[in-house]
Amino acid sequence: MVASEQLAQYLVSGITIGSIYALIALGFTIIYNTTGIINFAQGEFVMLGGMCMAGCTTVLHMPVFPACLLSVAGVVAVGLMIERLAIRPARTASVVTLIIITIGVSIIIKSLTAFVTKDSFTYPPFPGPEHIKVCGASMPGQSLWILGTACCIMMLLSLFFHFTIRGKAMRACAINREAAYIVGIDVEKMSFLSFGLSALIGAVAGIMVTPTTQMAWYRGMDLGLKGFCAVILGGLGSSPGAVIGGLVLGLLDTFASFFFSGYKDAI
Repeated sequence: MVASEQLAQYLVSGITIGSIYALIALGFTIIYNTTGIINFAQGEFVMLGGMCMAGCTTVLHMPVFPACLLSVAGVVAVGLMIERLAIRPARTASVVTLIIITIGVSIIIKSLTAFVTKDSFTYPPFPGPEHIKVCGASMPGQSLWILGTACCIMMLLSLFFHFTIRGKAMRACAINREAAYIVGIDVEKMSFLSFGLSALIGAVAGIMVTPTTQMAWYRGMDLGLKGFCAVILGGLGSSPGAVIGGLVLGLLDTFASFFFSGYKDAI
């Protein structure tokens, strides 16, 4: 009985953190599909979301949901600025050059955040039950928020890409950018939109995960690498694969922390 409850606990924890990895992986996938660029600043969107939320709630003492909206809006603005000021002027450069630019942007964001504060932040979990029992496992209330938010975002993205004009235009860019341009799709606008959408998803992931851990200026790289691993595991360019890869990586991460704690990140 103890072993089964312990297994259930690891499954719950793995699926929870895997949902965060899946959201980060989706951010990578959206930009890659639309622009062909692997955005290595994606992890910084997650970090900024958590840090902005912590600043709004613990420093400015804002209510939770207005703080969420302000934090997401701020990170989306950063994502749009990156596309406009860093990516678009170099759009004719090679893909490798553009990827290097995103690495440089990641370093700049991390350095600026460290300049503002080198402290670690967290904030109380969102309103709800403190813990619930699931198959003998204890699930924190914040995990329900993480799972629910991740599911909502995935469903909304599916509806957006399949039933809206702009979503279909972004899918067309993913299939063939040149053909999309020929038939009149504004490819640059789709690139702009993809960075904003990925920043939004990253910010939400950061806001959701910070109450369960500590968020600091250096966490973006770690979370970004986990999201990138999920993308590779699920297949670069595949949204369902990104979700599956994130969940699998979350489970591997959780079980590795128990059986091989010293080698968790390597595994």
